[in-house]
Amino acid sequence: MKNLKLKLVYRLLPLTLLLISAIRTNAQDKVIIGFRLMPTISSLKMNSSSGGSVKGEAVLGFGIGGVVGFNFSEYVGVQGEVIYNSISQKYKEPNAVRQVNLRYINIPILLSLNSGRYKRMNANFVVGPQMGISLGSKISTTGSDTAQAILAIRKGDFGFGYGGGVDFGLNTRKTLRLALGFRGVYGLVDISNTTNTENQNSYYIIDKTNVQTYSVYTGITLLF
Repeated sequence: MKNLKLKLVYRLLPLTLLLISAIRTNAQDKVIIGFRLMPTISSLKMNSSSGGSVKGEAVLGFGIGGVVGFNFSEYVGVQGEVIYNSISQKYKEPNAVRQVNLRYINIPILLSLNSGRYKRMNANFVVGPQMGISLGSKISTTGSDTAQAILAIRKGDFGFGYGGGVDFGLNTRKTLRLALGFRGVYGLVDISNTTNTENQNSYYIIDKTNVQTYSVYTGITLLF
């Protein structure tokens, strides 16, 4: 898993640097780079050992990532992000408590609409597609339930991102900015992988499920 993370970093870093270099030549203060922290909760539909479908209890997860973007004008721009997300959900059965943990690298490409990118305070709205790459999944069980829960997730995910926020200029040129906001993602594909055969005492804990996540974020962005 460590090698996988390093490979992702080695592949994404040159692409990020090339993107920055390409759009840097257009105009001063139109390029955006930034860093964000994103506490996240999720919504997943899960199966119980008795065969019923249950909606789990969300557990606070987290996200961390970077932003690179370009402003076509003071009001319209585009931004790409690379975000590491760890999301969790749990539910209770009569004799056991199960918790599912999923980890993703998410890459949204978003259209950004702004009230005034270079003003002291700017309100913004973003919308666009998001691609997800699974970095692994895990299930933990406490209790005495004898049924075996199987967790199998596809390698990729695809969704629709949306959100809004505000950012504030922190310096006299208003190029160093504090960003606060909300981000939601609605999954458009089934993330479950139920291709293997179950035995009599096992079941798939996730089946025909789309991920929905809701995050708040805080971070620093720089215009240059």
